[in-house]
Amino acid sequence: MTKSLLGNLHYAKGSRKRVKRIGRGQGSGHGGTATRGHKGEGARSGTHFRPWFEGGQMPLVRRVPKFGFTNTLRTEFQIVNVSALDKMAVNGKLSDGKVTPELLFNSGLVRKKSVPVKILGDGELTTKLEVVAHSFSKTAVDKIEKVGGKAITITKSSK
Repeated sequence: MTKSLLGNLHYAKGSRKRVKRIGRGQGSGHGGTATRGHKGEGARSGTHFRPWFEGGQMPLVRRVPKFGFTNTLRTEFQIVNVSALDKMAVNGKLSDGKVTPELLFNSGLVRKKSVPVKILGDGELTTKLEVVAHSFSKTAVDKIEKVGGKAITITKSSK
């Protein structure tokens, strides 16, 4: 059994490949045309093929049919259900009974401060709350007001 010394360390067999030394004479195996082939654009200096170029064949982006529409004016909302608000109230995380987007962010129900919040009516609400958000569903407003709470909508001017 030999001791493992730093001087005896070697790379695993087959893990290291020899560098292809291009254009260093015929003896290197990569002389002559230097792996560029004969003539054509690729053999010249200063050549540049765009990564999406397909040799003159009709490009993929033009072969594939186009359909659909992306509305750039659509506003993406972060969704919070009424049941989550009730859970917060039951756990004692709401001292004054007022729910704001900042409070939702701090409690981890919402991920970003910059994206507007929408309250949806999934679940039951048992506690009277004053909920401030950018948008509400009709069922959410009904459930909040049914328990005696308020649903206050944030408009762009009130920010």
